[in-house]
Amino acid sequence: MSATPGSPAAESPPGADIGARLDRLKWSPVHNAILLALGAGWLFDAFEVQLFGNAIGPLGDYFHASFLQRDAVQAVWLAGILLGALAGGRLADRFGRRRLFMLTLLWYAGFTFLTALSPTLVLVYAFRALAALGVGAEYSIVNSAIAEFVPARVRGRANAFVMNFWPAGAIVAALLAFVVLNLLTVSNAMSWRYIFAFGGVIALVVLFFRRHLPESPRWLVSRGRLDEAEAIVASLEAASGGGRRGRPAGAPIERSAPSFPQAIRELVAKYPGRLALGCSLDLAEAFGYYGIFAVLSVVVLKQVHVSNVQIPFFYIVGNVGGLAGGIAMSANIERLGRKRTVIGFYAAAAVGVGLLAIATSTGSAVLVTGAFVISNAAATGAWTSAYPTFTELFPTHLRGAGVGTSVAVGRIGAIVGTLALPSIAAQIGAAFSYLLVGLFWAVGVMAMAIYSRSGGKEASGLSLEQLVPDRNAGKMELAGRAN
Repeated sequence: MSATPGSPAAESPPGADIGARLDRLKWSPVHNAILLALGAGWLFDAFEVQLFGNAIGPLGDYFHASFLQRDAVQAVWLAGILLGALAGGRLADRFGRRRLFMLTLLWYAGFTFLTALSPTLVLVYAFRALAALGVGAEYSIVNSAIAEFVPARVRGRANAFVMNFWPAGAIVAALLAFVVLNLLTVSNAMSWRYIFAFGGVIALVVLFFRRHLPESPRWLVSRGRLDEAEAIVASLEAASGGGRRGRPAGAPIERSAPSFPQAIRELVAKYPGRLALGCSLDLAEAFGYYGIFAVLSVVVLKQVHVSNVQIPFFYIVGNVGGLAGGIAMSANIERLGRKRTVIGFYAAAAVGVGLLAIATSTGSAVLVTGAFVISNAAATGAWTSAYPTFTELFPTHLRGAGVGTSVAVGRIGAIVGTLALPSIAAQIGAAFSYLLVGLFWAVGVMAMAIYSRSGGKEASGLSLEQLVPDRNAGKMELAGRAN
């Protein structure tokens, strides 16, 4: 029977029920597979941050590199992530989530292997920057895909669970560094090659498990590929214990994706508050998180006499704290809501940095270790709460671009923090560097508070379609009210 004019079926555009059906799904093993396979991508950025601290000494010695040349390895890595986040977000919106989360992992593995084989320091820089493009793209693609697959009732918790692959990866990286540097019969000058080679192998293992993951049905609808979206949702319904197939989606109507300049213009014109929130939260957490590690690794650990042999254990203990903080955030983000969770953990991160500054002034390695556990727990809870919060606020056809732009702005903070803070700490003491880190965490608190007071939506429990009405139904939010 055909729908009568004015009925819901007549008014709903083709594919409009896809999001609602995804949100009604019972949790199934397919959801577990999606979270595990995509979340593992976060391992690699954690690997790089942690392995850099353990590999840069042997690598620098091998190439007789100066302090500035060694620091530049991390700087080119962060610059690559910045560019990768911008490019990856745009490509994911145009070509789909699945193609990109396969390609980026293969890209990362290949250039990480080449790093291990680099005969010159110049090639190390080049391969590190190229590998970072893949990791930067992962930020946009993985966050977008997770938000679009997971039912609204658990979307924040599930996305936060994925973020916790970072501290887990950091722990694994520290253990790997300990094995390579202390247990294997490997010369110190060559150990950095083994560390990077192992990173490439692990990426290929994750790629194997990603190969069967489906495309995002919401992205397919945004491109008019309705039959494909219908088929994927029907298979997910079957895997979750049944559920209706829904009406036939109809013939595909391919829609063009906006170019990157068009996407940015639309974000700025129609979602300025949401884009500003994403950029502010990511800038604050990137400067704050990378800043903590930069000051620790270059200045503080030497001041409190933590030896090279003890450094892997120091980071293992600290990242256990980080994992605990991420888990605590995951348990509360749905109960407390996005706004209160973000404000609470960003404020706690600022306090944690203060504790780290006090512990450093005592010269006690034990107190610094304890303060690092606390500050890393708060910092991890903060940044893992930020990504689910701003990712879900962007419309599907702009989600990759919105997340990519936010991450790119954040990497500017990471680059500045990594390069500037150790020099400041070496010249005038770690306390002032920690003060700057704490101020950036406070920027995140203010950004979330301003967004909340200006009427910004609380996304907990809302579907993505409720947060951003369908662009093709002519219901796009006005800039003044959406934010």
